[in-house]
Amino acid sequence: MLTEGHSTSELQLTRRPLPEVRNGHIKQVMDNDTKSMELELEEAIVIATYITCPADPKMTLGIKLPFLVVVVKNLKKAFTYEVQLLDDKNNRRRFRASTDHSTTRVKPYICTMPLRLGDDWNQILFNLQSITRRAYGTNYIETLRVRIHANCRVSRVYFSDRVYSEDELPAEFKLYRPSRTRKQRSRPSHPEQTLRT
Repeated sequence: MLTEGHSTSELQLTRRPLPEVRNGHIKQVMDNDTKSMELELEEAIVIATYITCPADPKMTLGIKLPFLVVVVKNLKKAFTYEVQLLDDKNNRRRFRASTDHSTTRVKPYICTMPLRLGDDWNQILFNLQSITRRAYGTNYIETLRVRIHANCRVSRVYFSDRVYSEDELPAEFKLYRPSRTRKQRSRPSHPEQTLRT
């Protein structure tokens, strides 16, 4: 979905992704902070429950916008998300950020890195161009797939052409925390900053 006046593309997580559940759950829940229905993923084994987009493994997203934003609620359990992308050497690279990782590891086709979340709602900003260049010395071309694993509540996942201030975002893309003032909101998390060059 392209939003008028902004170069953003949103994944419709409640309509298109393929859910995979073993012993946990994926369900819509009313969140007390946002006062709206959010998608909750919970599972004791993090990788066993996830949503992935696109649902068809033979298809790709083909999104060329270089910033991925994931708005999630910290459920105070392990949480992981992955992005698969194509670089300018025609290599498919996977980047996995997880609250369970303590160090960054770069292997030929996967880069894993630690992720720190604040309490409650978080806005994770992932600079795909920067992380691809820093990890592999190549350039980001497009995003092929996004996978969100347990344990979290997902409010929104979208791509943009640049970093937008909260004042520039349409209302539906903002990180709302009605019980807190603007100064007390969690700052965006930048997992790619854990990667040393």
